Amino acid sequence: MSAELEALGAKISGALPGAVTEVKVAYGELTLTVVRDRWLEVAAHLRDSPDCLFACFIDVTAADYPQRAERFAVVAHFLSPKFNRRIRIKTPASEETPVASLVTLYPGADWFERETYDLFGVIFSGHPDLRRIMTDYGFDGHPLRKDFPMTGFVEVRYDDEQKRVVYEPVRLSQEYRNFDFLSPWEGVQYDLPGDEKARGQS
Repeated sequence: MSAELEALGAKISGALPGAVTEVKVAYGELTLTVVRDRWLEVAAHLRDSPDCLFACFIDVTAADYPQRAERFAVVAHFLSPKFNRRIRIKTPASEETPVASLVTLYPGADWFERETYDLFGVIFSGHPDLRRIMTDYGFDGHPLRKDFPMTGFVEVRYDDEQKRVVYEPVRLSQEYRNFDFLSPWEGVQYDLPGDEKARGQS
């Protein structure tokens, strides 16, 4: 199976000179790293070539690597029902460099690209309706980026006095607790609830 996937990767790479920068087979799946400017061309080849026929779109998402110059890896997955094969293509992107939308080739990519834009901030050029899909319209930031704070920036609650939903800066209502990190065999240096009962019985 691995040799078959490697041969397919080499065939795709040969059919599109300069478009594929890396061919990798891992865990029984073929991954192609693609030049961003040829993203749409590669996807069209995967769909239409008689050797591929990846007619079934599965999803589009991204991964965030803040230490890289182009911090995002945009990833798309496809399935070929005819050959019963899966393939993954990925390309680098940043906040300023758009990736071509797959919607013209695979209409099912519409909401997946909107989700990737919403949660990571990746821009898809040529998308018919690129707007937030999971967070609120006034939401600040992109929650799946590695540098997004775990608490977020604002909290939403219903105010019974104002009879409406209000947005407020995040407040941590409980201070962080202190942990001594001692093992239970060493014993703790303070009384635990219930210790007074044990002392009363001795």
